[in-house]
Amino acid sequence: MKNYSFNVGIIGATGMVGQRFITLLANHPWFHIRVVAASAASAGKRYEDAVGARWAMKEAIPEKVKNLIVMDATSDAKEIASKVDFVFCAVNMKKDEIKALEEMYARLECPVVSNNSAHRNTSDVPMIIPEVNDNHLAIIEAQRKRLGTKKGFIAVKSNCSLQSYVPALAPLMDLGIESVACTTYQAISGAGKTFETFPDIVDNCIPFISGEEEKSEQEPLKIFGHIEGNEIVPAKSPIITAQCVRVAVSDGHLACVFVKFKNKPSKEEIIKRWKEYSGEPQRLNLPSAPKQFLTYFEEENRPQTKLDRMLEKGMGISLGRLRDDLIFDYKFVGLSHNTLRGAAGGAVLLAELLCAKGYIK
Repeated sequence: MKNYSFNVGIIGATGMVGQRFITLLANHPWFHIRVVAASAASAGKRYEDAVGARWAMKEAIPEKVKNLIVMDATSDAKEIASKVDFVFCAVNMKKDEIKALEEMYARLECPVVSNNSAHRNTSDVPMIIPEVNDNHLAIIEAQRKRLGTKKGFIAVKSNCSLQSYVPALAPLMDLGIESVACTTYQAISGAGKTFETFPDIVDNCIPFISGEEEKSEQEPLKIFGHIEGNEIVPAKSPIITAQCVRVAVSDGHLACVFVKFKNKPSKEEIIKRWKEYSGEPQRLNLPSAPKQFLTYFEEENRPQTKLDRMLEKGMGISLGRLRDDLIFDYKFVGLSHNTLRGAAGGAVLLAELLCAKGYIK
């Protein structure tokens, strides 16, 4: 593994995902926080003062970040772009505003690694799970031509709940997966909440998360798609149907998944593929990459959110309870940490991949 050094900015640094970026990057071997940016309301303040009582991480605010002066993500964009090699983006804005903001940075020749959903459907913006579809990074060349840039581009990570089941499907795709049904049980941190700020969730489940089911059904098809000309063409199968439920859990998205194959494999074949599966992050030994991407638990009561969400420092995927189904071929349970693998951690791993592959220099 090479030893890289990049100056980075965090756009949306005061929000929950922005805070997670802060904790992950404070001692990162490659990435050095040079800029924190947020809305005009926070601009000009010390980071510690700007985030105040909204700091939601278990770790304290890193000393090296406390005294950074928060910049205005919009009006200071040109100055921010001049100070860093690339930015992470995790802002809370309207979708059209996020699109415009991210394209502005890209046109300023500042690559954007985004946690936001605004550009996930943009046909020349790669939406990456690093172990699954790193080949989609090749579309960046076409995107740069459209934007008129030499260095600037946008790359996004997929929705947080996808990490709990799409990685499990990836090693099985060549077996002809025809249909998938899944229900995700999603932690409150995915809504940027804690139990203190979300009293309605205590002793409760809420069977609706705005936009989540559409993302769960559509985004995997782009991930499993292919590059054709200047765009990523989504796969036509498998058909995916999803229900998404907010549950009284702090961190960790759990999925109950049902799968039907064109050619039903054995249970032993599926588990073998899961255990042996790895991708470019493991080959390149990237700093944030889990050594074991997919871990299958033989115990009938695993994975459990509380016990297993921090597997591989929150970057591994936990799987279990693979068994025959009366309607589909098989059913299983998957689990991922939503703010680590599913959000900031997944974006950091994507950035490491982009740097290792030479897309960010």
